[in-house]
Amino acid sequence: MVKDYVPFAIAPEYVGHFYGIIFTLFAMFYSILGGMHSIVLGDVIKYCIMTVACISIAVIAMIHLHKDGQTLAVPDGWTNPFFGWKLDMEWKNIIPEVNKKINDDGFGLFGIFFMMMLFKGLFASLAGPAPNYDMQKVLSTRSPKEASKMSGFVSIILLPIRYSMVIGLTVLGLLYYNQMNLQGADGAVDFEKILPATFNSFLPVGIMGLVLTGLLGAFMGTFSGTLNAAQAYIVNDIYLKYVNPEASTKKIITANYLVGIAVVTIGVVLGFYAKNVNSVLQWIVGGLYGGYIAANMFKWYWWRFNANGFFWGMLAGISAALIFPYILPDTLPLYYWPLLFVISIAGCLIGTYTAPPTDENVLKGFYSTVKPWGFWKPIHEKVVAEDPSFQPNKRFKLDMFNVVLGIIAQCCLTILPMYIVLWLKLPLLITVIILGVIILILKKTWWDKLEN
Repeated sequence: MVKDYVPFAIAPEYVGHFYGIIFTLFAMFYSILGGMHSIVLGDVIKYCIMTVACISIAVIAMIHLHKDGQTLAVPDGWTNPFFGWKLDMEWKNIIPEVNKKINDDGFGLFGIFFMMMLFKGLFASLAGPAPNYDMQKVLSTRSPKEASKMSGFVSIILLPIRYSMVIGLTVLGLLYYNQMNLQGADGAVDFEKILPATFNSFLPVGIMGLVLTGLLGAFMGTFSGTLNAAQAYIVNDIYLKYVNPEASTKKIITANYLVGIAVVTIGVVLGFYAKNVNSVLQWIVGGLYGGYIAANMFKWYWWRFNANGFFWGMLAGISAALIFPYILPDTLPLYYWPLLFVISIAGCLIGTYTAPPTDENVLKGFYSTVKPWGFWKPIHEKVVAEDPSFQPNKRFKLDMFNVVLGIIAQCCLTILPMYIVLWLKLPLLITVIILGVIILILKKTWWDKLEN
């Protein structure tokens, strides 16, 4: 505890906010002053630390689970990756509070939840890399081939490592749930205390240090990439374009620092209004994604779409995403995601037709270089008229086939470490076989064709 060294008192409900601000300030100065090279190098080091930490947690969980013939107290169907319309997991006689938590979070009708996740994921994939650090990573590659390999290896490298930690912590939490003090300030069970309680109770000192370092590193990696993206957008697209196009290098650097500090300050203030981690996460993946996906999708597939449509689509969608939690406070953001998506589409269409099309030479250059799918017939005809040898992208069916296989492979990579920790031999064997078959197919239908 550090309370004896802090020259002021902090109310118990704001202790988490205090530590959050401290860590955020460290991350902010690291991101603003570090530069791209140090951030990339730091990410590599942090990934190595996180890998050791995640595997260590998984091994510790396996030791606790399989010693003395212990078994997990879980409802029927908990280890089955398939599900029905409802979640149908009865925790009443195991951990009664879990049923209430499931209902409060809106996950009871799991079929609807999954359908919305699939719907969102489909359009998010069509929109391409998110306009944040994901896009920066794609743009940092030297060719489309390298960009494809980078995107593919992200799942291979991250998913098994990440979910080995997730299932390890889950197993430890389930085994020793009754031994943890999880009572919140209101006397009810605070499920967000399970993670720190598990760390404190079951991780050796050295491993705990690695885990905390890895988690902080993961936070700083995501934080720095997102912050750098925000700085780049605001400085390049607003300050240098509209405010001071002739700014000197010194002024650009100063503006970059000020923008970084302002963005972090706004984020910290908004953090005080968050109820819990789950509510923020649900808003990001449900509400916010619905606000920006339409604009980012149209830019690839429709020749008439322009910057005006992008602006108004983003503004309409994100504004609705900010307002809807107050209009529908008791509704999971993912459930009104389709409505946000429709509002954003309306903004895109209205904005697009209130401005002239993008310059024809720009469109022809983009189409001939990227060869996107979609509604590009007017531009395609003009490109062919200038270059009769031009061949459009005719791999739509093959690409969609690869996408379906990729989704299944990602699911296998996710459940693979879970079955290893739980040591469910038959499901593990089936998962490995499916993953192996998919890898062989993708080798021929995707990897070998990257040169083309």
